[in-house]
Amino acid sequence: MAWLYLFIAGVFEVVWAIALKFSNGFTRLVPTSITIAGMIVSFYFLAIATKTLPIGTAYAAWTGIGAAGAIIVGTLFLGEPVSLVRILFMILILVGVLGLKFTSGH
Repeated sequence: MAWLYLFIAGVFEVVWAIALKFSNGFTRLVPTSITIAGMIVSFYFLAIATKTLPIGTAYAAWTGIGAAGAIIVGTLFLGEPVSLVRILFMILILVGVLGLKFTSGH
C-alpha cells in the first residue's frame, strides 16, 4: 500500500505543479487554491507512505513521479518542447523510480 500512497502523492504533485504555473504568482484564486489543495494532498500521502518506506526512497520516488508527470503533462497539453534527449532523461527518471521500488524491500 505504501507504493500506492506514494504514487497518489506523485500524481498530486503534478496537479499542484501545473496549477502553480497557472496561478500567475499566486495572483489567480482558482489555480492558487488548486495548488494549495494539491500540495496538502500530496504531502499527506507522502507522509503516509513514509510510515513504511525509507524517507530517501520515498522522497526520491515522489519527486521523480512528479517530475516525469509534469514533463508529460507539459509536453502533451501545454506545448512544452519535446526532444529525444528530454525523453531519454525522463525515461532515466522513471527507471530510477522503478529501481528504488524494486530495491526498497517493501
